[in-house]
Amino acid sequence: MGSFRFLMEGNYKPIIVQSDGSILLEVMSEAYEDARDAILPFTELVKSPEYVHTYRITALSIWNAAATGMTFDEVMTRLGSFSRYEIPKSVISRIREAFSRWGSVSLSRADKSNIIVEVRDERILEEILSNRKLGPVVKEILSPKSFIIPSDERGRFKHLLIKMGYPAEDMVGYDDGDPLGFHLRRNTLSGEVFELRQYQKEAVDNFWANGSPRGGQGIVVLPCGAGKTMVGIGVMEKLKTCTLILCTSVAAVRQWITELLDKTSLERDDVGEYTGPRKEIKPVTVTTYQILTYRKSRRGPFEHMNLMKARNWGLLIYDEVHVLPAPVFRATIEIQAKRRLGLTATLIREDGLEEDAFSLIGPKCYDVPWKELEEKGFIAEAICYEIRIPLPRHMKGEYLAASDRMQFRIASENPYKDTLVKQIVSKHRGESILIIGQYINQLKRLSSILKVPLITGSTSESKRDTLYSAFRHGDIPVLVVSKVANFAIDLPDASVAIQVSGTFGSRQEEAQRLGRILRPKKRVSTFYTLVTSESPEENFAHKRQVFLAEQGYRYMIKEFSHADLDS
Repeated sequence: MGSFRFLMEGNYKPIIVQSDGSILLEVMSEAYEDARDAILPFTELVKSPEYVHTYRITALSIWNAAATGMTFDEVMTRLGSFSRYEIPKSVISRIREAFSRWGSVSLSRADKSNIIVEVRDERILEEILSNRKLGPVVKEILSPKSFIIPSDERGRFKHLLIKMGYPAEDMVGYDDGDPLGFHLRRNTLSGEVFELRQYQKEAVDNFWANGSPRGGQGIVVLPCGAGKTMVGIGVMEKLKTCTLILCTSVAAVRQWITELLDKTSLERDDVGEYTGPRKEIKPVTVTTYQILTYRKSRRGPFEHMNLMKARNWGLLIYDEVHVLPAPVFRATIEIQAKRRLGLTATLIREDGLEEDAFSLIGPKCYDVPWKELEEKGFIAEAICYEIRIPLPRHMKGEYLAASDRMQFRIASENPYKDTLVKQIVSKHRGESILIIGQYINQLKRLSSILKVPLITGSTSESKRDTLYSAFRHGDIPVLVVSKVANFAIDLPDASVAIQVSGTFGSRQEEAQRLGRILRPKKRVSTFYTLVTSESPEENFAHKRQVFLAEQGYRYMIKEFSHADLDS
């Protein structure tokens, strides 16, 4: 962002930078949106109550900003433009330190078996040599600022290095993989004109980086509905090499295959499905994280992990990289010579492994704010509501006597939610409505009350495909779904989502569920979340607020009483 619409003067500037690195942003300020957009690239949103949002500057948030080309001076200019008071010197020092560590260790190719590591000053080499895990990796010291490590230690070295606070700039380059010639179609199989959108082209170009060693790794952050799959296909067409695509579900695998055949010149024999029912290995192979991490016993081997080396892949695509399982991270350590593209709607991982994704898949190489794509019509405008309801009086005793875990479930399955769901469905009659939840008994009850289909983990793949297809074509106006619909299911006509239960604290889940209704459409989309008041559901609600505020959405809270629901 080169300029801002608002440049507030004096004490009316909307942010306060505190000495611990946190930033307070006043929501009611006229400059709120400009200030938010200015600081989001180098901060993390921590909490977002109604009037003041709290952000945090971390080393990782600065490194992600640095990876996209942002400089120390630009960060300071942005903070200075909106900061009400002088920025604490300790914060300036920490920002400078984080920027100084970016690029302080770089890797380049010596020969096929060796990598040259160069450090900015001798002190870093001393730290590495004294580290009990990193020291033994050093094969030969060339100078006080350079040394050699074996090529097969590339991933583990980078992984250990970031734990020490040094993100490695990896300029080693990549194996090309076996070639695969194909092109993007100008028209889809149905005859529709097809072309990558401008921001999708930019994402492809940022990842490719003109074919230099600086490119070939990284994470593209785009909202659900913005076409992350198209970015992946664009990168594949740019590289023209054999590709392994890792997804979250069998439905997602088949969706990728459908898009590849619809949007490219690839034939069905070029594209393999490697799932439970089918085990095809083709020049483009699409599989699931579940298959890769399958083993017969807890201590047994991963039966299918060798798929990552089954062909001379030139590209690995990690769809929904924020849920990448730890065993796949470990496998990724060993295949650093392959180009790696991560696709996600949020960099936040609930397991705290953001640094692993950064070092092993790559830093953020492209993102676009959700609201910017909404304003341009690429994703739907959305209104978000949180509806708070009491627990029925007759259930209060059972609730108070229950364990914490059971209290959460009782609150999640609050029968008053059935009443509200019926009201919301009636209000939105004529629209395509998804009802999403976690607890199967609750979902079965709603399916029965509304007389609409239900999809759960036990629903066969063929039946799921039939129901999803009927919903897409408008033959089924209301569909009840469990967590199986969270990831990568393309339901472009859904304009209303009603969340009746969930983990209520996962930004991942919120991103996916909101994303179900954000595909471009003429009408405004509506996202409802039903929450039991004075329960763990309400306690977890602040994480939802954080996620929505992070993406530029504000949402309204409405409270119902016993009298409202008993009448």
